[in-house]
Order: sequence, then structure tokens, then C-alpha cells
Amino acid sequence: MEQINIYSGKKAISRIVAAESLRDLPSCLEPYRSIYAVIDGNVARKCPATGQLTEILKNRNAKIKLIETSEEGKTLETVMDICAWLLENGADRDALVMAVGGGITTDMVGFASCIYKRGVRFAYVPTTLLSQVDAAIGGKTGVNFDKYKNILGIIRQPAFTYMCPQLLESLPQRDFLSGVAEMLKTFIIEDNGNYQKAADLFFDISSEYHVEVMMYGKDEKQAWTEILKKHRRTLSELISAAARVKAGVVSRDQFEKDERRKLNLGHTFAHAIETLAQREAMEAEIQQRLPEGVTHGEAVAMGMVLAAKLADRYYRNDRNDPTELEAKISNDLWDCNIPCYCPYSIEEMAQIMKKDKKAEGGKVHFVLPKAIGEVEIVALTVDEVCRLME
Repeated sequence: MEQINIYSGKKAISRIVAAESLRDLPSCLEPYRSIYAVIDGNVARKCPATGQLTEILKNRNAKIKLIETSEEGKTLETVMDICAWLLENGADRDALVMAVGGGITTDMVGFASCIYKRGVRFAYVPTTLLSQVDAAIGGKTGVNFDKYKNILGIIRQPAFTYMCPQLLESLPQRDFLSGVAEMLKTFIIEDNGNYQKAADLFFDISSEYHVEVMMYGKDEKQAWTEILKKHRRTLSELISAAARVKAGVVSRDQFEKDERRKLNLGHTFAHAIETLAQREAMEAEIQQRLPEGVTHGEAVAMGMVLAAKLADRYYRNDRNDPTELEAKISNDLWDCNIPCYCPYSIEEMAQIMKKDKKAEGGKVHFVLPKAIGEVEIVALTVDEVCRLME
């Protein structure tokens, strides 16, 4: 078990517990008198490790609420429902509210905990790779509003975040790969030798899966679970490495005034892509360009490739062939079986990017990759970006 702290100055204000299994979770819960767990119903039904987790909670007489999560349901109404449940069940200021699920669950439960009785303690047990390497770290909470992602929210750190790859082994492949995109994003920002290690691991996982399923005819779910178990230790090491990067950035800039903006690499484009895909899905008469929709990680992958292209135009004004960096990022994503080419034009994304919640003074802070492990924050108007990428 490894503990990674998030600091405010010299004071540790949150901790990330990185373990290989749920064995150490009871010790994390020991200091808390009353525990209220909000669990994603899909996780409760499909993740075998949830049975062990439920036993741990029952041993602490925790109250449990199941919720159904979706991007469409990530609303104030759901947050109010969580608050009403806490109130009905007598949660007081000494309560610990624990979120068990992916990023949508942790975002909503964290937000509810921040506003219930003006703030109670909360903790996360993230169950997706995306939430373990990104969404559950750093204290961002929030919900969608008026078709815009995460436009309402608060930054407040959880008491702890408990991460273990055991919870990932029943995760559907597509959801797992969304987390891979976020992990690679983290190592593009700060490498420490981990980017290539991660790219190689996930290429191997993807290749082994296709061999087992396509050549040997194994059951898809069984093959996927076995392969993840095989690589559990290396995966755990990379999850911890990604968590250390994000914890360090958050410790130096908790409220996103400067360095923390680097963590938004690809995200301004990604949020526009997600919004456009969602609108297409809601308008049946339009032929969807992304017929299966788009996950957050897939949108981030597309956004990173666009950010690399923007960097090329901004620094070198090269409008012809992609640079070595853009080609490497896109090739590595494809090798990991992650779609990364955006079907929308920059003009289609422009109006959404102008309303990005991080815009200041008419400019958006775009994160431009200059090399693996080196990015720069550049404030540009969306119109400038359109001109550069036309």
C-alpha cells in the first residue's frame, strides 16, 4: 500500500491510498463514527469486488444508497436526492459520505457532501481507470447544467481516495480505454519515463485481447478479465505514478490559477466534442457521425491530437504534414485501440468552446504539447484558434 498526499502549503489535506486490493480499506474507515455510502448501481450489479466492499461497509453499520448514473443524470436534481437521503437517515456533521463508482458518481457525491449542512467529510472509492487516474483526484466536484458539462461545482478535497486495480477487472473494455487516454494525457504533461511504459503496456493488453478472442475464440469478458489480472501489478504501478503527478500539480495549484490548467490538455476540445455528440444523439433526424456516441476518454484522445495540431500551427505555422509529436500521440492511441480522430470541424466546436467555463477575458487557456513531458499554457481566443487550424 502506498500513500500519496495532497498538500496546502506544508499541510497534508487529502490522501490517496494506492493498494492492490480492498484489504486495507477497513483501516481507512476506522476513524469515522458514521458512514454513508453512495454506490453506482451498475457497479453494484456488475463488479464482483463490490460484494467484498459491501461486507466491509456492513461491518461498520454503514447506510448504503444505490444510484443510477449517466451523463444525462448528472444534475442538481440527483444531488438534491442524495442530500435528501442523507437528511432522512440522520447524517450529521461528523458523517463520512463515501462515493463508490466512476467520475460521475464521485463528482455528484462530492458536490452533495460540499453543500449538505454546509459541508461534511467525504471519500472516494473510484471504480474506473478514468476516475482512478483523473476524476477522483484533485477535489473538483460538480454537475452539468443547461447542456454544458460540469458548469456548476466546487473544489474541495476528499478525506481520502482509495484506489485499487481489483475494482477494474470487470470494467468493460471501452470504459477501461477511456481511462488509458487520461493516463497517457497525464504522462504527456509530466513523463518521468512513464509515457512509453504505459503506451507499451496498453498496446500489449490490446494485442493479447485480440489474439485471445479473434484467434482462440475465448469469451470476450473472460479474456479481458484474465488479461487485466495478468498485468495487475504493472497497472497498479502506473496508476500510482499518474496519481503522484496529479497530486503534485494540485498541491502546487489547488484552485487552478496557473499550473493546474495543464491537466486540461485536450479537454477544451473534448468538452466541445462531447456536447456535439450529445446533441446529435438527441436529434434523431441527424445522421450521427459518432454512431456509438463518445466516451469522455475518447473525446480527450481526440482533443489531445487536436491540441498537438494546434501546437504545431502556433509554434511552427506548419499546415502540411503532422509533426512527429502529433503522429506519435495519434499512433500510440490507435495502437491502444482508442479512436482519436475528431469528426467535427473547428467551426462546429467554436461556439461551444467560447462558453467554456475556464474562459477568462474572452480567452481560453489552451494546453499545447511541445514534447512528451513538456506542455505550455497559452491563452488564445477561440477565433485565433480557428484561424490557426483552418
